[in-house]
Amino acid sequence: YISCKPTKPFCRKTDLRLLLECLKYQMKWPGSQKQALLTIISICKQNGQYVEFFREIGGISFIYNLSKSSTFSQVKETALFMLASLAELHGVYSCKQSLCREETFCDLAQHLEQKMPLTEKRVAVYMLSVLVANNSTVHHKTYFIFFLTLLFRHNFPDPDASYEQLQLWATVSSALCGSVNNPQNEENQNACMHVFPLVKTWLQEVALPRPELAQPICSFIGMTVANNPCAQQYFVSVGGLDSLSDTLTRVLSQSAHSAPACKVATAITKTLSACISNNGKTHTRELYWSMVIPGLLCLLSSPNLDPQDQLAVVLTIGHLTDACCEFVGNRW
Repeated sequence: YISCKPTKPFCRKTDLRLLLECLKYQMKWPGSQKQALLTIISICKQNGQYVEFFREIGGISFIYNLSKSSTFSQVKETALFMLASLAELHGVYSCKQSLCREETFCDLAQHLEQKMPLTEKRVAVYMLSVLVANNSTVHHKTYFIFFLTLLFRHNFPDPDASYEQLQLWATVSSALCGSVNNPQNEENQNACMHVFPLVKTWLQEVALPRPELAQPICSFIGMTVANNPCAQQYFVSVGGLDSLSDTLTRVLSQSAHSAPACKVATAITKTLSACISNNGKTHTRELYWSMVIPGLLCLLSSPNLDPQDQLAVVLTIGHLTDACCEFVGNRW
């Protein structure tokens, strides 16, 4: 057992060497390997130089190969979690940079095609999301978008879905959001918008008693249409804006006496704002007649509305009011 408490850098580097050797000689003992991996994570999180040292002695490469070759699910899952955690913590300069290769994305895509426990699949998606976040060097590569959108389509949680299934789907949504908007990538946005016809039907289920669906769906829509007129227009053309406004109207009536409903209404309001910003005059006619604005005014007075979300509601009302005034002016 090696303590994870802070100590001298030289001692910690020795610990990392020993732990790496332990991993190599414990291939038949998954429990011991998992504990060694978790200890390495704890040490590396103390200081970025430990991550760099571990990479220099071949540790990152070994863990990556272990995540592919191990026959034990708990080892594969922990190895992927370790790589993602270190890449997320220390940016593109060491672990993340060494992992951002075409080979890695192809391996993860193949990995996600295999049958495996949902928690392991979720960790693989988490690793993907970490690698693409804040990393413009890989954003032009869209071959992994296909696998993520496939997972997004086919893992929508039904009412009887387990917590693990819901978390997998939410993690896929987060990964897609990172791929289109962290930083913004129009090519990936245009690839993701083809899921909109299906997302439109999902919006019908975004209401109580399933408020947990709101944030993943709204984030996906909002990030995909953000500052992208083409994606905004396509969302409208498949009926997405109508479905979004109908869902909002449905939950607004419950927002005054239900905190979860207010939270859902706020998430949808922010998404609505993203859908019409910079492009509102072309497709807010339906919203003008749907009486969304009075509902948003009521939302502002709801005791369940977080003060931090009031500005987002006000801005959305402003966008809709401007567009509606222009629409009425054009009619007359």
